[in-house]
Amino acid sequence: MKLDTLKHGYDVTSMPVNPLADYWKPGVVSDLAQQDWSLTDVRERIDLAAWQGFLADLPRDPYVNSRWKRMSWLTLNALGDVEVMGECPMAQGGAFNDAESMADRLRYYEPLTQEFLARPDVKAFVRGWAQLWGISPREPILMQITGVRGNGQVDPLQGQGIHADGCKALSIMVVNRENVTGAENHLYADKAGTQPLTDNTLAPGDILHLRDDRLYHSVDGISQQDPQAPFERFIIIINSRFVDEFQNRMLRRHFPDAVLNETR
Repeated sequence: MKLDTLKHGYDVTSMPVNPLADYWKPGVVSDLAQQDWSLTDVRERIDLAAWQGFLADLPRDPYVNSRWKRMSWLTLNALGDVEVMGECPMAQGGAFNDAESMADRLRYYEPLTQEFLARPDVKAFVRGWAQLWGISPREPILMQITGVRGNGQVDPLQGQGIHADGCKALSIMVVNRENVTGAENHLYADKAGTQPLTDNTLAPGDILHLRDDRLYHSVDGISQQDPQAPFERFIIIINSRFVDEFQNRMLRRHFPDAVLNETR
């Protein structure tokens, strides 16, 4: 009977079996399969202005000048809900990131706020991202809000140059971009940068997905458009399935029950 298909006043037979099935725009999955990267946007999926409201209280990055940052380790539980795993340092081995300020160091940051992580559009974003990459329950997902603000010219990645983050699944989303020139993202097939793949300047709400274990990336420095006004550029970085054994050792130590991408 028709009545059997009605719930809360609408016909559930018209709903997709998986509510996350259409989270990403058409072409994202095929782009990743064919070229190992995809550029899309989530402006119709999130309240970007509300997300930008969480930038004001970001603490300073204790390891890099002129940078602000929060990060949290997240995972999906057996029901597919987003959970916070707890504290674990960020760790990048020199084999993946040879920047002096980051390589072979343990780095601790303030977590993402409970208010931010409790937002339905944030939870849906993490679930949609995990589905895109096939991330399973209990796999650690690192989510960061990081960026720069101030005056003059700043290298947002502080000299990292062309590098990889030591994982299989990586996405970079611009949250805001004010009074800024530069910050063009580049992808390469090799670390030397002799095989460029694409160059893109991301606007707020744009997100770049890439298979970090197959590609390398960099971003240009930024400067103010109006030298009399300050600038800001903040991004979300979300990644998982680490191939960096240094990071995996830390994850195993802090989350003994986690499902890791074992490299040996």
